[in-house]
Amino acid sequence: MDRLDALLSRFTLSAEMFHSGPLCGLTEFAPSPGLGQLHLVRCGVVEVTHERFCARIDEPSLLFYPRPLAHRFVTDGEGADMACANVRFADHDRHPLALGLPPFVALPLQDLRGAQTVLEVLFAEAFAPRCGSRQLVNRLFEVVLIFILRALIDGGRVQQGVLAGLADSRLCRALVAIHEDVSRPWSLASLANLAGQSRTQFANRFRQIVGTTPGEYLTLHRMHIAQDLLRNGRSLEQVAAAVGYSGQSAFSRAFIDSVGVAPSAWRRAQSPADVPAMAL
Repeated sequence: MDRLDALLSRFTLSAEMFHSGPLCGLTEFAPSPGLGQLHLVRCGVVEVTHERFCARIDEPSLLFYPRPLAHRFVTDGEGADMACANVRFADHDRHPLALGLPPFVALPLQDLRGAQTVLEVLFAEAFAPRCGSRQLVNRLFEVVLIFILRALIDGGRVQQGVLAGLADSRLCRALVAIHEDVSRPWSLASLANLAGQSRTQFANRFRQIVGTTPGEYLTLHRMHIAQDLLRNGRSLEQVAAAVGYSGQSAFSRAFIDSVGVAPSAWRRAQSPADVPAMAL
C-alpha cells in the first residue's frame, strides 16, 4: 500500500531553487503568497528565527516552510553553505499535503533515509553548475520533498491532519482507499471495516487524529478534486460522476455547502484572485 501515490498523482508540487552557496550574516525571508521554502544546510551553523521560535542548527539539516511564513537566518562569520528553493503546492490553499503539514519542519539530513545520493548530487549541481543544472536541481528538490513527506509519515512526526492519519496503521487503510477511489459510495461502515474497527471506534479515532469526521474529510477531498476537474474544463455531469455523486443536483448542493458558490459560478471566477478559498 502506497500511502502517498494517489495524493502526489492528483495534487502536484514543484520547487525552484533561488540560492546556492554561502549564506553570511543576517538574511530575512519575506513570505510570498502561495509559496513555501525549503532550505538545505550542507555545512555551517545557522540560527533560525520565526514568530516565537528560535533554534541553533549546527549539523547538516533541512529547514522546511510548507506555507508562507516570514523567517530569519543568522550565521557566524564563516557563513553556512546552503541551497534554497521556493516550493509551490498546486492550489496551495486546497492541497491536502500542504494543509496537513506543520508550519515548520527541521530535520537532520541524515534522517532522510535513502536520500543521501540525491542530496550529494543536488549539492554538487547547485554549487558547481553545469549545463542544465538548474532544471536538474529543481527536480531533485522535488524528490527531496517526497523524502521529507515519507520521513514525517514513517517517523510519526506530525500529530494531526492527513499525514498523521497516513501514519496510523489503521486509519491509513481508509484514507488510502478514499484517495485511490474517491468516486466509490463510501459509508462510515465500509471505511471502518477497512480500518478493522467498529464505526464508533473508527469515527472517534479519525476525528482525533485527522481533525475532521470521516464524512467531512471525504466531502472535502471530493471537492478538492472537483475544483481541479472544473478548472480543466470537465462538464458538471462528468465531475459529479468522477467524485461519487449520482447527479448534478446532488453534486451542486455539496459543492455549495463546501465552497459557498455553485460550481458553474466558481468556474467563471477562475482568475486566481477571484477563486474563493474552501472553508475548512
